[in-house]
Amino acid sequence: MHLYEKLSPFRENKHHLNAIIDTPKGSRNKYSYRAKSGLFEHSGVLPAGAIFPYDFGYIPGTLGGDGDPLDILLLMDEPAFVGCLIPARLLGVIEAEQTEQDKTARNDRLIGVAVHSRVHEEVRSLEDVSEQLLEEIEHFFVSYNDAKGKKFKPLGRFDSERARRLIEESHTRIAH
Repeated sequence: MHLYEKLSPFRENKHHLNAIIDTPKGSRNKYSYRAKSGLFEHSGVLPAGAIFPYDFGYIPGTLGGDGDPLDILLLMDEPAFVGCLIPARLLGVIEAEQTEQDKTARNDRLIGVAVHSRVHEEVRSLEDVSEQLLEEIEHFFVSYNDAKGKKFKPLGRFDSERARRLIEESHTRIAH
């Protein structure tokens, strides 16, 4: 078992999350953690002009509806690096379905903020994030998946309590 797989979704205080960055803000390259090797692998390139709008990663110790750890987009002041552990505050979730080759699965996107962020320190919930930014984030995921031949359909935005329940359920799922 590799170090990332030993991490709990929640930090010791249970109020914050452990988030592992697999793709930094501003990158056209997409990276993915491979549990078998314990390494991050280059897994794709976004089309010219497209970049990740914020740091993107996953919550260790979780298993989402798509068979992968739960995804998280983190609001941070500066880009992190691949494999970086970020203490995060959970803001909410964009629940979504993703369709690939006629198979549809849940593929929710948690939204969080780095605990040590200065720029976003006042952001405590999705309600504190502008409607414009939330629409842009959803559009990014729709267009990102479209470029990969997948369909991403947002189902709704929900608060941190619902997002926390998703994490707890996905953590229980992996424990069994």
